[in-house]
Amino acid sequence: MAEGPARKQPKVTEAKVVRTERLTPHMVRVVLGGERLAGLGADEFTDHYVKLLFPAEGATYPEPFDLDRIRAEFPRDQWPRTRAYTVRGWDPVHLEMTVDFVVHGDEGVAGPWAARVQPGETAWFLGPGGGYSPDPAADWHLLVGDESALPAIAASLERMPAGALVHAFVEVADARDEQKIVSPDGVEITWLHRGDRPVGEALVAAVRGLDFPSGDVHAFVHGEAGFVKELRRHLRLDRAVPRERLSISGYWRLGQTDEAWRAVKREWNEQVEAEQEAPAA
Repeated sequence: MAEGPARKQPKVTEAKVVRTERLTPHMVRVVLGGERLAGLGADEFTDHYVKLLFPAEGATYPEPFDLDRIRAEFPRDQWPRTRAYTVRGWDPVHLEMTVDFVVHGDEGVAGPWAARVQPGETAWFLGPGGGYSPDPAADWHLLVGDESALPAIAASLERMPAGALVHAFVEVADARDEQKIVSPDGVEITWLHRGDRPVGEALVAAVRGLDFPSGDVHAFVHGEAGFVKELRRHLRLDRAVPRERLSISGYWRLGQTDEAWRAVKREWNEQVEAEQEAPAA
């Protein structure tokens, strides 16, 4: 039996940290740049994402950075760790890509890196990927998410067609984590403060209580997997929103590491979708 072609590894792009900025107590902006970003093409979708590569603790890789070589020569526990983050903005003139990071102290990998990284340091990433941008033909738009979805929601608001009817809900810890987002027609985010409530509880209540406008809705719902699952059910079954008009997925899951969640995310999404597409008994 003839062997199929070898699987092509995605291209790794090397960038330099240009500048950083603390936007809110839990959000840090990192701008990456450099000549190797030429032709990146991260302006087609508003949910473009890249997978940043972080060296494993204690690992020293040969130069130049070669992901194929690392995976061939290093044990798996020393491979770079990958974390997916939304591209908040792309400047093709200055070759600068902006990425916003949710930071909770020393928790996680990418957040602490963003909080301490300095201009001039090197970063590597795969991508970009993506698939959503506001449909100008839609009658109205629904944008829903927690902090992890804020960069994509903000980018989407800035790209809304003139005169668009938009309901945008973002849940953050408290008022200090709100950001000023400027959209073409002055559409503003409805900020929901979590306080001591479970993640996503306020978002679910807001969407369930929304008086849905008539007509075709184009919806973007992303964030913690638990509330995403609940809102997917509500939008598909209670509101009868067609599946093709929903961009909806769990970016992360409460109580699971990023590695653990990514290992089961595809299967979890397929199972949830199957459950919610099944006819009632």
